[in-house]
Amino acid sequence: MEQIYYMISRFDGAASLLPPGLQGAARFLDEEDKAGAEEIRLRTGCLPTVLLPDGEKPISNTPVTREDLNGVLEIVTGASAHAVRESMRSGYITAKGGYRVGICGYGIVRDGEVSGFKNISSAAIRITKEIKGAADRIMDELFDGKAFVSTLIISPPGRGKTTVLRDIVRQLSERGIRISVADERGEIAAMKDGEAQMDMGRTTDIMEACPKDRAVMMLLRAMNPQIIAMDEITAQEDKAALWGAANCGVSLLATAHANSFSDLYSKPLYRSMLDEGLFKRIVTISQKDARRDYRVIHVEAMECSG
Repeated sequence: MEQIYYMISRFDGAASLLPPGLQGAARFLDEEDKAGAEEIRLRTGCLPTVLLPDGEKPISNTPVTREDLNGVLEIVTGASAHAVRESMRSGYITAKGGYRVGICGYGIVRDGEVSGFKNISSAAIRITKEIKGAADRIMDELFDGKAFVSTLIISPPGRGKTTVLRDIVRQLSERGIRISVADERGEIAAMKDGEAQMDMGRTTDIMEACPKDRAVMMLLRAMNPQIIAMDEITAQEDKAALWGAANCGVSLLATAHANSFSDLYSKPLYRSMLDEGLFKRIVTISQKDARRDYRVIHVEAMECSG
């Protein structure tokens, strides 16, 4: 029951970033929908919706206006022109409490780089949830004796990869293990004014808003980590940086999009990492109704069997 109240409070925190009219509509949602909500979605000319595990559900019969979207930006940034410019460049804003607000509109490109947006057309308020204990059932399998072994967490989008990664980081940190997090998109720790909005543990260092491959090398040189964690490996540069860390004796913790182990192995980037032994454990996440199940695959055992 305590967890349900927490989930509802996280929704209410996200709703507080809406202008008054939309905020009132959001608060009329029933508690079950509030607890299950993953995002609040706003698109000009369309009804505002809440994203639930089974799809989007309207929260009002009144279409979203451009003034509504401008109101969200003002609330999230505190009407700071500097903060608005920075958010336009990155395409998202991290609000106090760890809520990430993604924005879309007409992109302004200068010298090959996105410098901002105008005519904001939509916004997505992601309801980041910290679920302490999410990794309890799998933690023991991620060790070989007393040593944490490099682990990759996989699932389709929206299944909670980052939530599990965050809890693994917290639990490892609480054991006194030095962990450095390459948080390129600000989704793991949800930093705000230099302070993590999520509980990342007492021995965790966070590098935010820096490309993952560069962040890994800087963390190796500067922070002497025992483990490096990152979200969403997507490029050869990420793989090269992880190999650099592994060759320095550092264990790895990361996530990737894949529907299953076989789907993961069918993709050349991930297949090469597995064949080369970069990761020794794969955590898969499946969902039935609102329940998520976790399975740990021992890559070494699969290699031995065939």
